[in-house]
Amino acid sequence: MRTGTARQTLVDRVDPAILRHYQFGEALRGEDTAARAYATTGDAADLARYRAAVRQQASSVEGLRDLLNDVPGSRPALDQLNRFEGASQAWRAGFAERLVTDRPENGTIDPAMEQQGDRLLADSWTASSALRGQLVTLHGKFSRDLKQRAIDTYWSVGLALAAVVLAAIALVVLFRRTVVRPVGELSDSVRAVSQGDFDHPLQVTGAAEIVELAAIIDAMRERILAEWQTSSEAIRLLDEQAGELRRSNAELEQFAYVASHDLQEPLRKVASFCQMLERRYGDQLDERGKQYIDFAVDGAKRMQALINDLLSFSRVGRMSRPEEAIDLRSVLDQALDNLSARAEETGAQVTADELPTVAGDRTQLTQLFQNLVGNAMKFRREDEAPRIHIGVRRVENTWEFSCADNGIGIEPRHADRVFLIFQRLHPRDEYGGTGIGLALCRKIVEHHGGTIWLDTGTETDADTGKATENGTTVRWTIPAGENADD
Repeated sequence: MRTGTARQTLVDRVDPAILRHYQFGEALRGEDTAARAYATTGDAADLARYRAAVRQQASSVEGLRDLLNDVPGSRPALDQLNRFEGASQAWRAGFAERLVTDRPENGTIDPAMEQQGDRLLADSWTASSALRGQLVTLHGKFSRDLKQRAIDTYWSVGLALAAVVLAAIALVVLFRRTVVRPVGELSDSVRAVSQGDFDHPLQVTGAAEIVELAAIIDAMRERILAEWQTSSEAIRLLDEQAGELRRSNAELEQFAYVASHDLQEPLRKVASFCQMLERRYGDQLDERGKQYIDFAVDGAKRMQALINDLLSFSRVGRMSRPEEAIDLRSVLDQALDNLSARAEETGAQVTADELPTVAGDRTQLTQLFQNLVGNAMKFRREDEAPRIHIGVRRVENTWEFSCADNGIGIEPRHADRVFLIFQRLHPRDEYGGTGIGLALCRKIVEHHGGTIWLDTGTETDADTGKATENGTTVRWTIPAGENADD
């Protein structure tokens, strides 16, 4: 306890006091230099440096006095500090303040005044040197005291360690006989099991606790062996199912490609020949006949669109070309370029925040923006042009995006349904489409490691950012990744 007090006094009081002594010595030297420079040049900067040095000296003296208060044996140093303070004040009053207050007009200091200043400054340095000697003496006193206490501590610790070593030797001998030897036998048995001899029994002699531990480990061995046999069978069945699933997926993929050609070719023929029929025999058909032909052509085109959308839906995650850094601004621009005809037709206005760079598949991300913005243009109000805003914000390690519009909106009870495949909320003759767009968006977002949902809270106006009762806001997330913009 006393050693800690001596160390704390030396480190926290005496050593900083020596540093303070150096600081106000430098301040005194700065006062003299600045005062003489001001007397010679009359530069206001020199006067400012003189005032700052005076304040620094006063602060250092006061700090030194606070450090030495209550320190045992510091009275001589405090007395010498008072002498230094008096001498430095006398020097400032008799020389420095006279120079800066009544500066010589020709910039030349009066020799008699300069001689007096040198004498007063020498008195200050003499007092400072004496103070430094007192501080060095005080430092040596505490250093010697601390060293002696450290020696006493070393002896005490050495004796205690010797006693501990003797006790440890006795404990090791006892521990080896009662614990180490039985545990070694147990380790040999466990090692045999770990090397593949799973039927090796664990038989150990020794303390009752170690024998009980061996029995517990042996029971665990039998349990693990039974579980391993069960797991091996399950893994075998799982591998067979995985192989069957891979084969089935390959067949489905092949079927998708065949369907894309074999199903669309008859549809193209139906649509083409129906249109040829109308052109050639149109003047012989009544309105109902023409209507039937229109129905056939429209149905064939819808089937073609449905097949194309299903193929796009099935390709997500399979035909992927990931990139480490994709500028989403360029992706949005490409999507808007694809929608330029519809935007011109509806008068849509699309704005966006500054979009980040993410990792992913450029084609799929373009499809994501195109579907969301296209839906906002499609499900618009008749009396108002679509206003669409793409927003983004950073949420921990993900980017959260939003597509807000001023359209007809979606009721909250349909929030989950709209992302299911073939789910339509409106009749086909009112709004076209296959019912796959948002399901495709969901699959693309999930393939990129994010989630997508319908914001069922208060919607936001795409232009003003204020709350509105109309419109739809779809939100989705994409992981920011290591190369993402901050």
